[in-house]
Amino acid sequence: MRGFVLRFIVTGVAVVVAAQVIPGLAIDTFAAGVVGVLVLAVLNAVVRPLLYLLSAPFIVVTLGLFMIVINAFLLQLVSVLVKGFHVAGFWPAVGGAVLISLVSWIMSLLVSDRGHVQVVMSPSRSRKIRHIN
Repeated sequence: MRGFVLRFIVTGVAVVVAAQVIPGLAIDTFAAGVVGVLVLAVLNAVVRPLLYLLSAPFIVVTLGLFMIVINAFLLQLVSVLVKGFHVAGFWPAVGGAVLISLVSWIMSLLVSDRGHVQVVMSPSRSRKIRHIN
């Protein structure tokens, strides 16, 4: 449950960032944003895997770029289902999908499923320690 809530918050932050940066993507109220993120999370969990499976040949042929089109379609579907969540067309949906994916990916790198901030460091060169008797 904690992982779902954390992913919901990460997706929410990503959607807010996209709404601030991408022209043509807008959220009218806080409630519309929360409902929009919740609907997007459900669509991503239920519908997106099915769409990926059905469009696997297109995904392979386009080297994965068709996944952006699927994510843009889901973002536009959220704008149809949720009042106060607006996507002005295909290109703002594509830009929003790319930005939401990037921000979610970056935030997921920084935060674990348990809610702890993670710092990834490369291991230093191991030093040999000599014991002198």
